[in-house]
Amino acid sequence: MLGSAPLMTDKSGKLWKKFETYYQEYPDIGLTLDISRMNFDAAFLRRIAPKVDAAIKEMRGIDAGAVANKDEKRMVGHYWLRNPSLAPDPEIREAIENTILKIKSFARDIHSGKIRAGTKRFQNILLVGIGGSALGPQFVSNALSDPSRDKMAIFFLDNTDPDGMDRVFAKIGSELSQTLCIVISKSGGTKETRNGMVEAKKRYERAGVRFETRAVAITKEGSDLDKLARSRKWLERFPMWDWVGGRTSECSAVGLLPAALQGFDIDAMLNGAKACDEQTRESELLKNPAATVAAMWYWAGNGKGAKNMVVLPYKDRLELFSKYLQQLIMESLGKAKDRKDRLVNQGITVFGNKGATDQHSYIQQLREGPNDFFATFIVVGKDRKAISLEIEPKTTSGDYLHGFFLGTRQALHENGRESITIGIKEVSPFAVGVLIALFERAVGLYASMININAYHQPGVEAGKKAAEVVLGIQTRVIKALRKNRGRKMTLAALASAAGARNQKETVFWICEHLASNPDRGVVRSTGPISQRRYSLAG
Repeated sequence: MLGSAPLMTDKSGKLWKKFETYYQEYPDIGLTLDISRMNFDAAFLRRIAPKVDAAIKEMRGIDAGAVANKDEKRMVGHYWLRNPSLAPDPEIREAIENTILKIKSFARDIHSGKIRAGTKRFQNILLVGIGGSALGPQFVSNALSDPSRDKMAIFFLDNTDPDGMDRVFAKIGSELSQTLCIVISKSGGTKETRNGMVEAKKRYERAGVRFETRAVAITKEGSDLDKLARSRKWLERFPMWDWVGGRTSECSAVGLLPAALQGFDIDAMLNGAKACDEQTRESELLKNPAATVAAMWYWAGNGKGAKNMVVLPYKDRLELFSKYLQQLIMESLGKAKDRKDRLVNQGITVFGNKGATDQHSYIQQLREGPNDFFATFIVVGKDRKAISLEIEPKTTSGDYLHGFFLGTRQALHENGRESITIGIKEVSPFAVGVLIALFERAVGLYASMININAYHQPGVEAGKKAAEVVLGIQTRVIKALRKNRGRKMTLAALASAAGARNQKETVFWICEHLASNPDRGVVRSTGPISQRRYSLAG
Protein backbone atom coordinates (compact mmCIF):
# COMPACT_ATOMS: atom_id res chain seq x y z
CA MET A 1 0.00 0.00 0.00
CA LEU A 2 1.05 3.62 -0.52
CA GLY A 3 1.20 4.52 3.16
CA SER A 4 -1.16 5.41 5.95
CA ALA A 5 -0.51 9.14 6.51
CA PRO A 6 -3.90 10.88 6.55
CA LEU A 7 -4.84 13.36 3.82
CA MET A 8 -6.48 16.63 4.74
CA THR A 9 -10.19 16.22 4.09
CA ASP A 10 -12.29 18.73 2.16
CA LYS A 11 -15.11 18.96 4.72
CA SER A 12 -16.62 22.13 3.29
CA GLY A 13 -16.53 20.88 -0.28
CA LYS A 14 -15.01 24.17 -1.46
CA LEU A 15 -11.93 22.56 -2.98
CA TRP A 16 -14.02 19.98 -4.84
CA LYS A 17 -16.27 22.74 -6.15
CA LYS A 18 -13.26 24.70 -7.35
CA PHE A 19 -11.80 21.57 -8.93
CA GLU A 20 -15.07 20.87 -10.76
CA THR A 21 -15.10 24.43 -12.04
CA TYR A 22 -11.48 24.83 -13.11
CA TYR A 23 -10.31 21.36 -14.11
CA GLN A 24 -10.30 21.43 -17.91
CA GLU A 25 -9.98 18.70 -20.52
CA TYR A 26 -8.92 19.37 -24.11
CA PRO A 27 -9.65 16.05 -25.86
CA ASP A 28 -8.54 17.23 -29.31
CA ILE A 29 -4.97 17.57 -28.06
CA GLY A 30 -4.99 14.95 -25.28
CA LEU A 31 -4.31 17.55 -22.59
CA THR A 32 -5.76 18.25 -19.15
CA LEU A 33 -5.19 21.32 -16.98
CA ASP A 34 -6.02 21.74 -13.30
CA ILE A 35 -5.61 25.19 -11.73
CA SER A 36 -7.80 24.52 -8.68
CA ARG A 37 -4.73 24.52 -6.40
CA MET A 38 -3.98 28.15 -7.32
CA ASN A 39 -5.51 30.54 -4.77
CA PHE A 40 -7.18 32.95 -7.19
CA ASP A 41 -10.89 33.74 -7.14
CA ALA A 42 -13.43 34.58 -9.82
CA ALA A 43 -12.84 38.29 -9.26
CA PHE A 44 -9.21 37.90 -10.37
CA LEU A 45 -10.29 36.26 -13.62
CA ARG A 46 -12.62 39.17 -14.29
CA ARG A 47 -9.83 41.67 -13.60
CA ILE A 48 -7.31 39.88 -15.78
CA ALA A 49 -9.75 39.30 -18.68
CA PRO A 50 -8.93 42.56 -20.55
CA LYS A 51 -5.19 41.77 -20.47
CA VAL A 52 -5.82 38.23 -21.70
CA ASP A 53 -8.08 39.47 -24.48
CA ALA A 54 -5.49 42.01 -25.61
CA ALA A 55 -2.74 39.36 -25.53
CA ILE A 56 -4.78 36.93 -27.64
CA LYS A 57 -5.49 39.72 -30.12
CA GLU A 58 -1.79 40.57 -30.31
CA MET A 59 -0.98 36.89 -30.83
CA ARG A 60 -3.31 36.84 -33.83
CA GLY A 61 -1.22 39.63 -35.29
CA ILE A 62 1.98 37.65 -34.69
CA ASP A 63 0.41 34.63 -36.41
CA ALA A 64 -0.39 36.88 -39.37
CA GLY A 65 3.16 38.21 -39.71
CA ALA A 66 3.24 41.38 -37.62
CA VAL A 67 6.69 42.69 -36.67
CA ALA A 68 6.71 41.36 -33.11
CA ASN A 69 10.42 41.81 -32.38
CA LYS A 70 10.53 45.54 -33.00
CA ASP A 71 14.06 45.91 -31.59
CA GLU A 72 15.37 43.78 -34.44
CA LYS A 73 12.58 44.73 -36.86
CA ARG A 74 11.60 41.17 -37.64
CA MET A 75 8.60 38.90 -37.57
CA VAL A 76 8.23 35.99 -35.17
CA GLY A 77 7.12 32.96 -37.13
CA HIS A 78 7.82 29.76 -35.22
CA TYR A 79 4.07 29.03 -35.32
CA TRP A 80 4.23 28.84 -39.12
CA LEU A 81 6.70 25.97 -38.87
CA ARG A 82 3.89 23.53 -37.96
CA ASN A 83 1.28 25.25 -40.11
CA PRO A 84 2.93 26.77 -43.21
CA SER A 85 -0.45 27.96 -44.51
CA LEU A 86 -0.26 30.73 -41.87
CA ALA A 87 2.92 32.18 -43.37
CA PRO A 88 2.38 35.76 -44.56
CA ASP A 89 3.81 35.19 -48.04
CA PRO A 90 4.16 32.21 -50.40
CA GLU A 91 7.97 32.28 -50.34
CA ILE A 92 8.08 31.59 -46.61
CA ARG A 93 5.43 28.88 -46.90
CA GLU A 94 7.35 27.19 -49.70
CA ALA A 95 10.63 27.42 -47.77
CA ILE A 96 9.08 25.69 -44.74
CA GLU A 97 7.41 22.95 -46.78
CA ASN A 98 10.51 22.30 -48.88
CA THR A 99 12.71 22.10 -45.80
CA ILE A 100 10.45 19.47 -44.20
CA LEU A 101 10.53 17.42 -47.42
CA LYS A 102 14.31 17.79 -47.62
CA ILE A 103 14.70 16.64 -44.00
CA LYS A 104 12.60 13.53 -44.63
CA SER A 105 14.45 12.72 -47.86
CA PHE A 106 17.86 13.18 -46.25
CA ALA A 107 16.90 10.98 -43.28
CA ARG A 108 15.63 8.25 -45.62
CA ASP A 109 18.86 8.34 -47.62
CA ILE A 110 20.93 8.08 -44.45
CA HIS A 111 18.85 5.20 -43.08
CA SER A 112 18.84 3.27 -46.39
CA GLY A 113 22.57 3.67 -46.87
CA LYS A 114 22.20 5.75 -50.03
CA ILE A 115 24.26 8.37 -48.22
CA ARG A 116 27.09 6.53 -46.52
CA ALA A 117 30.00 7.10 -44.17
CA GLY A 118 32.64 5.97 -46.63
CA THR A 119 31.91 2.29 -47.23
CA LYS A 120 29.73 1.90 -44.13
CA ARG A 121 26.37 3.19 -42.95
CA PHE A 122 26.04 6.04 -40.51
CA GLN A 123 25.29 4.78 -37.01
CA ASN A 124 25.39 7.91 -34.85
CA ILE A 125 24.67 11.63 -34.76
CA LEU A 126 26.94 14.20 -33.13
CA LEU A 127 25.00 17.43 -32.66
CA VAL A 128 27.10 20.54 -32.04
CA GLY A 129 25.11 23.49 -30.72
CA ILE A 130 24.28 25.47 -27.61
CA GLY A 131 21.16 26.92 -25.98
CA GLY A 132 18.04 26.33 -28.05
CA SER A 133 20.12 24.62 -30.72
CA ALA A 134 20.81 21.81 -28.25
CA LEU A 135 18.21 21.96 -25.45
CA GLY A 136 15.24 21.28 -27.74
CA PRO A 137 16.82 18.27 -29.49
CA GLN A 138 18.08 16.96 -26.14
CA PHE A 139 14.62 17.17 -24.57
CA VAL A 140 12.92 15.51 -27.55
CA SER A 141 15.55 12.79 -27.78
CA ASN A 142 15.26 11.94 -24.09
CA ALA A 143 11.45 11.97 -24.29
CA LEU A 144 11.07 9.78 -27.37
CA SER A 145 14.16 7.60 -27.52
CA ASP A 146 13.81 3.81 -27.51
CA PRO A 147 17.21 2.14 -27.92
CA SER A 148 15.56 -1.01 -29.26
CA ARG A 149 13.97 0.93 -32.14
CA ASP A 150 15.97 4.13 -32.67
CA LYS A 151 17.58 4.24 -36.09
CA MET A 152 20.59 6.22 -34.87
CA ALA A 153 22.13 7.11 -31.51
CA ILE A 154 22.72 10.77 -30.74
CA PHE A 155 25.44 12.61 -28.81
CA PHE A 156 25.73 16.31 -27.99
CA LEU A 157 28.52 18.87 -27.78
CA ASP A 158 26.59 21.65 -26.08
CA ASN A 159 29.34 23.57 -24.34
CA THR A 160 32.94 24.66 -24.76
CA ASP A 161 34.14 22.49 -21.86
CA PRO A 162 37.12 20.43 -23.10
CA ASP A 163 36.58 17.67 -20.54
CA GLY A 164 32.92 17.44 -21.53
CA MET A 165 33.96 17.05 -25.16
CA ASP A 166 36.45 14.33 -24.24
CA ARG A 167 33.71 12.38 -22.48
CA VAL A 168 31.42 12.57 -25.53
CA PHE A 169 34.12 11.42 -27.93
CA ALA A 170 35.03 8.60 -25.54
CA LYS A 171 31.43 7.37 -25.69
CA ILE A 172 31.42 7.46 -29.48
CA GLY A 173 34.77 5.67 -29.53
CA SER A 174 35.67 3.74 -32.66
CA GLU A 175 32.37 4.63 -34.33
CA LEU A 176 33.38 8.25 -34.98
CA SER A 177 33.91 7.52 -38.69
CA GLN A 178 30.27 6.37 -38.85
CA THR A 179 28.99 9.45 -37.02
CA LEU A 180 27.13 12.24 -38.80
CA CYS A 181 28.04 15.65 -37.36
CA ILE A 182 25.32 18.33 -37.35
CA VAL A 183 26.59 21.85 -36.61
CA ILE A 184 23.88 24.35 -35.63
CA SER A 185 24.40 28.11 -35.45
CA LYS A 186 22.16 30.76 -37.00
CA SER A 187 24.87 33.40 -37.23
CA GLY A 188 27.70 30.96 -37.67
CA GLY A 189 29.66 33.01 -35.15
CA THR A 190 28.62 31.41 -31.86
CA LYS A 191 31.95 30.73 -30.20
CA GLU A 192 30.91 27.68 -28.17
CA THR A 193 29.57 25.98 -31.31
CA ARG A 194 32.59 27.06 -33.35
CA ASN A 195 34.89 25.52 -30.73
CA GLY A 196 32.95 22.26 -30.72
CA MET A 197 33.04 22.13 -34.52
CA VAL A 198 36.82 22.71 -34.61
CA GLU A 199 37.44 20.03 -31.99
CA ALA A 200 35.16 17.62 -33.85
CA LYS A 201 36.97 18.29 -37.13
CA LYS A 202 40.33 17.56 -35.54
CA ARG A 203 38.96 14.33 -34.02
CA TYR A 204 37.64 13.14 -37.40
CA GLU A 205 40.94 13.95 -39.08
CA ARG A 206 42.83 12.11 -36.32
CA ALA A 207 40.60 9.11 -37.06
CA GLY A 208 41.67 9.28 -40.70
CA VAL A 209 38.42 10.56 -42.24
CA ARG A 210 37.48 13.87 -43.86
CA PHE A 211 35.19 15.87 -41.61
CA GLU A 212 33.46 17.49 -44.58
CA THR A 213 32.10 14.16 -45.83
CA ARG A 214 30.27 13.71 -42.53
CA ALA A 215 29.29 17.29 -41.73
CA VAL A 216 25.87 18.96 -42.00
CA ALA A 217 25.18 22.64 -41.30
CA ILE A 218 21.96 24.19 -40.01
CA THR A 219 22.41 27.93 -40.33
CA LYS A 220 21.21 31.16 -41.88
CA GLU A 221 21.92 31.56 -45.58
CA GLY A 222 25.01 33.68 -46.07
CA SER A 223 26.35 33.19 -42.53
CA ASP A 224 30.00 32.35 -41.87
CA LEU A 225 28.98 28.74 -41.23
CA ASP A 226 26.98 28.64 -44.47
CA LYS A 227 29.96 30.00 -46.42
CA LEU A 228 32.26 27.44 -44.79
CA ALA A 229 29.91 24.55 -45.55
CA ARG A 230 29.55 25.70 -49.17
CA SER A 231 33.25 26.24 -49.78
CA ARG A 232 34.31 22.98 -48.14
CA LYS A 233 31.50 21.01 -49.79
CA TRP A 234 29.88 19.68 -46.63
CA LEU A 235 27.47 16.80 -46.97
CA GLU A 236 24.34 18.99 -46.69
CA ARG A 237 22.99 22.37 -45.49
CA PHE A 238 19.60 23.20 -43.93
CA PRO A 239 18.19 26.67 -43.28
CA MET A 240 17.55 28.79 -40.22
CA TRP A 241 15.50 31.94 -40.65
CA ASP A 242 15.54 35.37 -39.02
CA TRP A 243 11.97 34.92 -37.87
CA VAL A 244 12.75 31.83 -35.74
CA GLY A 245 14.60 32.29 -32.45
CA GLY A 246 16.85 29.56 -31.09
CA ARG A 247 14.66 28.83 -28.06
CA THR A 248 11.61 28.39 -30.32
CA SER A 249 13.36 26.43 -33.07
CA GLU A 250 12.44 22.85 -32.19
CA CYS A 251 9.89 22.67 -35.01
CA SER A 252 12.48 23.89 -37.54
CA ALA A 253 15.37 21.91 -39.00
CA VAL A 254 17.13 22.43 -35.64
CA GLY A 255 14.80 19.92 -33.99
CA LEU A 256 13.26 18.07 -36.91
CA LEU A 257 16.49 16.89 -38.56
CA PRO A 258 17.95 15.09 -35.51
CA ALA A 259 14.49 13.75 -34.64
CA ALA A 260 13.97 12.36 -38.14
CA LEU A 261 17.43 10.82 -38.16
CA GLN A 262 16.70 9.11 -34.84
CA GLY A 263 13.56 7.69 -36.46
CA PHE A 264 10.92 9.74 -34.62
CA ASP A 265 7.62 10.65 -36.27
CA ILE A 266 8.19 14.34 -37.01
CA ASP A 267 4.79 14.67 -38.71
CA ALA A 268 3.09 13.65 -35.47
CA MET A 269 5.19 16.13 -33.48
CA LEU A 270 4.32 18.93 -35.90
CA ASN A 271 0.64 17.93 -35.82
CA GLY A 272 0.63 18.04 -32.02
CA ALA A 273 2.13 21.52 -32.00
CA LYS A 274 -0.28 22.67 -34.71
CA ALA A 275 -3.31 21.29 -32.87
CA CYS A 276 -2.20 22.96 -29.63
CA ASP A 277 -1.69 26.26 -31.45
CA GLU A 278 -5.26 26.03 -32.73
CA GLN A 279 -6.60 25.29 -29.25
CA THR A 280 -4.68 28.24 -27.83
CA ARG A 281 -6.26 30.64 -30.30
CA GLU A 282 -9.57 30.30 -28.44
CA SER A 283 -10.76 33.64 -27.10
CA GLU A 284 -12.47 32.22 -23.98
CA LEU A 285 -9.92 31.93 -21.18
CA LEU A 286 -10.67 28.44 -19.85
CA LYS A 287 -10.95 27.01 -23.38
CA ASN A 288 -7.44 28.30 -24.08
CA PRO A 289 -4.89 26.34 -22.02
CA ALA A 290 -1.96 28.65 -22.84
CA ALA A 291 -3.95 31.73 -21.82
CA THR A 292 -5.01 29.95 -18.62
CA VAL A 293 -1.40 29.07 -17.80
CA ALA A 294 -0.30 32.66 -18.53
CA ALA A 295 -3.05 34.01 -16.28
CA MET A 296 -1.88 31.74 -13.46
CA TRP A 297 1.69 32.97 -13.92
CA TYR A 298 0.34 36.49 -13.60
CA TRP A 299 -1.62 35.56 -10.47
CA ALA A 300 1.29 33.75 -8.79
CA GLY A 301 3.79 36.57 -9.25
CA ASN A 302 1.41 39.53 -9.31
CA GLY A 303 2.46 40.21 -12.90
CA LYS A 304 6.00 40.93 -11.70
CA GLY A 305 7.55 37.47 -11.49
CA ALA A 306 7.53 37.64 -7.70
CA LYS A 307 7.47 33.83 -7.39
CA ASN A 308 9.64 31.14 -8.94
CA MET A 309 8.25 28.27 -11.01
CA VAL A 310 9.19 24.73 -9.98
CA VAL A 311 8.59 22.27 -12.82
CA LEU A 312 7.95 18.72 -11.60
CA PRO A 313 7.39 16.18 -14.39
CA TYR A 314 6.38 12.79 -13.00
CA LYS A 315 7.97 10.83 -15.82
CA ASP A 316 11.65 10.11 -16.44
CA ARG A 317 11.22 10.78 -20.15
CA LEU A 318 10.30 14.39 -19.35
CA GLU A 319 13.24 14.95 -16.99
CA LEU A 320 14.87 17.48 -19.36
CA PHE A 321 11.67 19.45 -19.84
CA SER A 322 12.44 21.72 -16.87
CA LYS A 323 15.86 22.46 -18.40
CA TYR A 324 14.24 23.21 -21.76
CA LEU A 325 11.67 25.48 -20.11
CA GLN A 326 14.38 27.33 -18.20
CA GLN A 327 15.70 28.74 -21.44
CA LEU A 328 12.34 29.24 -23.14
CA ILE A 329 10.82 31.11 -20.19
CA MET A 330 13.79 32.86 -18.61
CA GLU A 331 15.38 34.06 -21.84
CA SER A 332 12.01 35.21 -23.16
CA LEU A 333 10.68 36.88 -20.01
CA GLY A 334 13.85 38.00 -18.21
CA LYS A 335 13.99 41.63 -19.35
CA ALA A 336 15.17 44.86 -17.72
CA LYS A 337 12.78 47.13 -19.62
CA ASP A 338 9.27 46.90 -20.98
CA ARG A 339 8.17 47.92 -24.46
CA LYS A 340 7.80 51.53 -23.32
CA ASP A 341 11.46 51.53 -22.22
CA ARG A 342 10.56 51.62 -18.53
CA LEU A 343 12.73 49.74 -16.03
CA VAL A 344 10.71 46.73 -14.85
CA ASN A 345 13.23 43.87 -14.27
CA GLN A 346 10.73 41.21 -15.28
CA GLY A 347 11.15 37.45 -15.36
CA ILE A 348 10.09 34.10 -13.91
CA THR A 349 12.84 31.93 -12.44
CA VAL A 350 12.40 28.28 -13.44
CA PHE A 351 13.95 25.26 -11.81
CA GLY A 352 12.94 21.64 -11.43
CA ASN A 353 13.78 17.99 -11.10
CA LYS A 354 11.49 15.02 -11.66
CA GLY A 355 9.02 13.11 -9.57
CA ALA A 356 9.39 11.23 -7.36
CA THR A 357 13.11 12.10 -7.13
CA ASP A 358 12.15 15.61 -6.02
CA GLN A 359 10.66 14.16 -2.83
CA HIS A 360 14.15 13.10 -1.80
CA SER A 361 15.83 16.39 -2.71
CA TYR A 362 14.02 19.69 -2.22
CA ILE A 363 10.33 19.04 -1.49
CA GLN A 364 11.18 19.51 2.21
CA GLN A 365 11.98 23.17 1.56
CA LEU A 366 9.11 23.65 -0.86
CA ARG A 367 6.66 22.52 1.79
CA GLU A 368 8.19 24.12 4.87
CA GLY A 369 10.62 26.80 3.64
CA PRO A 370 9.97 30.19 2.00
CA ASN A 371 6.70 30.36 0.10
CA ASP A 372 8.42 31.93 -2.91
CA PHE A 373 7.29 29.61 -5.70
CA PHE A 374 4.44 27.85 -7.42
CA ALA A 375 4.73 24.31 -8.76
CA THR A 376 3.88 23.02 -12.21
CA PHE A 377 3.24 19.28 -12.10
CA ILE A 378 3.26 17.36 -15.37
CA VAL A 379 1.71 13.92 -15.20
CA VAL A 380 1.40 11.15 -17.78
CA GLY A 381 -1.52 8.73 -17.86
CA LYS A 382 0.19 5.74 -19.43
CA ASP A 383 2.84 4.09 -17.25
CA ARG A 384 4.66 2.05 -19.88
CA LYS A 385 4.14 0.37 -23.24
CA ALA A 386 4.20 -3.15 -21.80
CA ILE A 387 1.98 -4.62 -19.09
CA SER A 388 3.17 -3.50 -15.68
CA LEU A 389 4.42 -5.92 -13.07
CA GLU A 390 2.77 -5.97 -9.69
CA ILE A 391 5.15 -4.77 -6.96
CA GLU A 392 2.54 -5.58 -4.35
CA PRO A 393 -0.88 -7.18 -4.82
CA LYS A 394 -2.81 -5.06 -7.34
CA THR A 395 -0.17 -2.32 -7.09
CA THR A 396 2.48 -1.38 -9.68
CA SER A 397 5.47 0.94 -9.70
CA GLY A 398 3.35 3.32 -11.76
CA ASP A 399 0.72 3.35 -9.02
CA TYR A 400 3.41 4.43 -6.59
CA LEU A 401 4.58 7.18 -8.93
CA HIS A 402 1.03 8.47 -9.31
CA GLY A 403 0.45 8.22 -5.57
CA PHE A 404 3.61 10.19 -4.86
CA PHE A 405 2.45 12.91 -7.26
CA LEU A 406 -0.95 13.21 -5.55
CA GLY A 407 0.66 13.07 -2.12
CA THR A 408 3.25 15.73 -2.93
CA ARG A 409 0.65 18.03 -4.46
CA GLN A 410 -1.58 17.62 -1.41
CA ALA A 411 1.30 18.13 1.02
CA LEU A 412 2.17 21.40 -0.70
CA HIS A 413 -1.48 22.50 -0.78
CA GLU A 414 -1.90 21.87 2.93
CA ASN A 415 0.87 24.40 3.60
CA GLY A 416 -0.54 27.02 1.26
CA ARG A 417 1.78 26.26 -1.66
CA GLU A 418 0.12 26.76 -5.04
CA SER A 419 0.37 24.45 -8.03
CA ILE A 420 -0.79 23.86 -11.58
CA THR A 421 -1.19 20.32 -12.92
CA ILE A 422 -0.83 19.54 -16.62
CA GLY A 423 -1.69 16.05 -17.84
CA ILE A 424 -1.00 14.17 -21.07
CA LYS A 425 -2.08 10.65 -22.01
CA GLU A 426 1.36 9.33 -22.94
CA VAL A 427 4.77 10.56 -24.01
CA SER A 428 4.43 10.43 -27.78
CA PRO A 429 5.62 12.65 -30.65
CA PHE A 430 2.15 14.26 -30.77
CA ALA A 431 2.14 14.96 -27.01
CA VAL A 432 5.67 16.37 -27.11
CA GLY A 433 4.54 18.73 -29.85
CA VAL A 434 1.58 19.76 -27.70
CA LEU A 435 3.81 20.53 -24.69
CA ILE A 436 6.26 22.56 -26.76
CA ALA A 437 3.48 24.63 -28.32
CA LEU A 438 1.61 25.05 -25.02
CA PHE A 439 4.54 26.76 -23.32
CA GLU A 440 5.63 28.71 -26.40
CA ARG A 441 2.13 30.20 -26.59
CA ALA A 442 1.93 30.77 -22.83
CA VAL A 443 5.22 32.69 -22.94
CA GLY A 444 4.02 34.86 -25.81
CA LEU A 445 0.69 35.63 -24.14
CA TYR A 446 2.22 36.36 -20.74
CA ALA A 447 4.84 38.66 -22.29
CA SER A 448 2.06 40.63 -23.94
CA MET A 449 0.14 40.82 -20.65
CA ILE A 450 3.15 42.39 -18.87
CA ASN A 451 4.17 44.46 -21.92
CA ILE A 452 7.67 43.13 -22.61
CA ASN A 453 9.42 41.90 -25.76
CA ALA A 454 9.68 38.12 -25.43
CA TYR A 455 11.61 37.71 -28.65
CA HIS A 456 14.97 39.39 -28.08
CA GLN A 457 17.79 38.65 -25.61
CA PRO A 458 20.05 41.68 -25.01
CA GLY A 459 21.46 40.15 -21.82
CA VAL A 460 22.83 37.16 -23.73
CA GLU A 461 24.56 39.45 -26.21
CA ALA A 462 26.03 41.48 -23.33
CA GLY A 463 27.58 38.33 -21.86
CA LYS A 464 29.08 37.36 -25.22
CA LYS A 465 30.63 40.81 -25.67
CA ALA A 466 32.08 40.72 -22.15
CA ALA A 467 33.63 37.30 -22.88
CA GLU A 468 35.24 38.71 -26.03
CA VAL A 469 36.82 41.49 -23.93
CA VAL A 470 38.22 38.90 -21.51
CA LEU A 471 39.71 36.82 -24.33
CA GLY A 472 41.25 39.98 -25.76
CA ILE A 473 42.94 40.68 -22.43
CA GLN A 474 44.14 37.06 -22.30
CA THR A 475 45.77 37.43 -25.70
CA ARG A 476 47.66 40.51 -24.48
CA VAL A 477 48.64 38.78 -21.20
CA ILE A 478 50.14 35.84 -23.12
CA LYS A 479 51.94 38.27 -25.42
CA ALA A 480 53.40 40.06 -22.38
CA LEU A 481 54.54 36.76 -20.84
CA ARG A 482 56.21 35.74 -24.11
CA LYS A 483 57.96 39.09 -24.41
CA ASN A 484 59.26 38.63 -20.87
CA ARG A 485 59.86 34.89 -21.09
CA GLY A 486 61.48 33.54 -17.95
CA ARG A 487 60.80 36.70 -15.96
CA LYS A 488 58.52 36.37 -12.92
CA MET A 489 55.90 39.12 -13.16
CA THR A 490 53.44 40.41 -10.58
CA LEU A 491 49.78 40.83 -11.43
CA ALA A 492 50.24 44.59 -11.40
CA ALA A 493 53.13 44.35 -13.86
CA LEU A 494 51.26 41.93 -16.11
CA ALA A 495 48.09 44.03 -16.07
CA SER A 496 50.10 47.09 -17.00
CA ALA A 497 51.96 45.28 -19.79
CA ALA A 498 48.64 43.92 -21.13
CA GLY A 499 47.00 47.34 -21.15
CA ALA A 500 44.57 46.22 -18.43
CA ARG A 501 45.83 48.23 -15.46
CA ASN A 502 42.31 48.68 -14.08
CA GLN A 503 41.35 45.03 -14.60
CA LYS A 504 43.76 43.26 -12.26
CA GLU A 505 41.11 40.81 -11.06
CA THR A 506 40.41 39.68 -14.63
CA VAL A 507 44.16 39.29 -15.20
CA PHE A 508 44.36 37.22 -11.98
CA TRP A 509 41.68 34.79 -13.13
CA ILE A 510 43.26 34.50 -16.57
CA CYS A 511 46.68 33.73 -15.11
CA GLU A 512 45.28 31.21 -12.63
CA HIS A 513 43.48 29.41 -15.46
CA LEU A 514 46.58 29.32 -17.64
CA ALA A 515 48.72 28.07 -14.74
CA SER A 516 46.19 25.30 -14.00
CA ASN A 517 46.81 23.78 -17.44
CA PRO A 518 50.46 22.65 -17.79
CA ASP A 519 50.28 22.57 -21.58
CA ARG A 520 49.94 26.38 -21.58
CA GLY A 521 53.43 26.73 -20.12
CA VAL A 522 52.56 29.31 -17.44
CA VAL A 523 53.94 28.78 -13.94
CA ARG A 524 53.17 30.73 -10.81
CA SER A 525 54.57 31.12 -7.33
CA THR A 526 52.59 30.52 -4.16
CA GLY A 527 51.67 33.05 -1.53
CA PRO A 528 49.29 36.01 -1.22
CA ILE A 529 47.87 37.44 -4.42
CA SER A 530 49.83 40.68 -4.02
CA GLN A 531 53.12 38.75 -3.94
CA ARG A 532 52.31 36.10 -6.53
CA ARG A 533 54.47 35.92 -9.67
CA TYR A 534 53.71 34.46 -13.10
CA SER A 535 56.09 33.51 -15.88
CA LEU A 536 56.26 31.59 -19.13
CA ALA A 537 58.51 28.58 -18.78
CA GLY A 538 61.67 28.24 -20.83
